[in-house]
Amino acid sequence: MNNTVRAWLGKSREELDEIYRHATPGNIPAGDTRGTAILAGSFFSKTVAAFARLFAWQGKVFDLFCPGGQAGVLVNKITPFGLTFIVAKVYRDKSWLDGQDTIVIDYSKTSFVAKVIRDEIREVEPGVYLGKVWWGKTRVLDFALTQSDTQ
Repeated sequence: MNNTVRAWLGKSREELDEIYRHATPGNIPAGDTRGTAILAGSFFSKTVAAFARLFAWQGKVFDLFCPGGQAGVLVNKITPFGLTFIVAKVYRDKSWLDGQDTIVIDYSKTSFVAKVIRDEIREVEPGVYLGKVWWGKTRVLDFALTQSDTQ
């Protein structure tokens, strides 16, 4: 696990929000990323992250097709076998957290299962992204994505 992501596992939701607010969107990731679920402010965050990676969610695979890598689609890697399911559109828009530019992962038109989910990510350091998960308009979870060369 990336050292920055490891440090995030010990932070509160407010601390993660502050990191997110100070980050820029950066480049939309391309290709395979490793995901880490972050249950902010919990003594069990490391256990939850390990359990989620093993049994539920391992990350996302991005496929950028618009000129300049400004938009595309992704699939989530889920199950213990890293199968790819749950497609989303990826594009730039305003964050629901602070109204600033962010990278949006939008499931509303691509997935029946995750239709009410919206993820937002910002690049905190090269290849390391901090994300927010929204269920409708309610924030439910934080997560990290790391590109393969930064894991």
